[in-house]
Amino acid sequence: MSNKSKPVLLIALGGNALIKKGQEGTIQQQFENLRVPIRQIAELSEEFRIVITHGNGPQVGNIMLQQESCKKVPKLPLEILVAQTQGQIGYMIESAIDEALMEMGINDRLLVSLITYVVVDKNDPGFKNPAKPIGPAFSRQEASFLEYPTMVTPKGYRRVVASPEPLTIVEKREIQSLIKRDFIVICCGGGGIPVIREGRAFSGVDAVIDKDLASALLAEEVAVDIFIIATDVAGAILNFGTSDQKLIRQLTKESADQYIHEGQFGVGSMQPKVEAAVRFVNRTGKRAVITSIKDIKESVVLRAGTEFI
Repeated sequence: MSNKSKPVLLIALGGNALIKKGQEGTIQQQFENLRVPIRQIAELSEEFRIVITHGNGPQVGNIMLQQESCKKVPKLPLEILVAQTQGQIGYMIESAIDEALMEMGINDRLLVSLITYVVVDKNDPGFKNPAKPIGPAFSRQEASFLEYPTMVTPKGYRRVVASPEPLTIVEKREIQSLIKRDFIVICCGGGGIPVIREGRAFSGVDAVIDKDLASALLAEEVAVDIFIIATDVAGAILNFGTSDQKLIRQLTKESADQYIHEGQFGVGSMQPKVEAAVRFVNRTGKRAVITSIKDIKESVVLRAGTEFI
């Protein structure tokens, strides 16, 4: 199949794909966890042009804790920490893909990790209402002693930071050019580095953009054919965490809106994934799926996950 005839597949990996619930999050654990999605992505790269985005919630929160524990060096603003995690996780993903491709006997695929800016509105209400969970999970008692805001998530209480809506991907033209040349492109890490326009220039802001919403926007702006959100559950689930929980195999915009209104999807976990998938399908008419990290290949052929129609 020629490069031009290969459809474009964007796979958004959650930051929790690298660190499983209950793990410390060592580099060795993160590399081992990456093997599951990356082997599938390497195999899919023979049929698709591939774009990979990734979250950074656990990692960027950990770096914040590390720098807050040391008073001897200046603290770095949040957008710089997002840039750091783009480089860190991009390196890990690129290294894991390279290894998987070599195991398949493929030694000539082009790979690139791209530091990516994402424009936000300086007046976005998300700056006044922090809602993006980052870093490790705490018990209710531990959270009561913390000096920063937290929210309850399926993993426990987590720190929350500002999370404005993404407006456009600054490097979209470069990304599109790389896709056309059949590079495997790793970009928009952690939702991208949040910036605001100041005249002809950009200025970083203290926030973390939701990775799924930024990925949906990127998928639209670079004309992706299939948008996959890979997470640590099987898909969009009703009554999550109860004895009668149920995986939704197909989901319309109307049903998604109803379930969001009912509070079926966690605000800091599944809800932004559902919103991102709905946006992409509504704006492009193409396919989006939320699926488990272990079922990426199956979801491409609609044998796993939640398909948005």
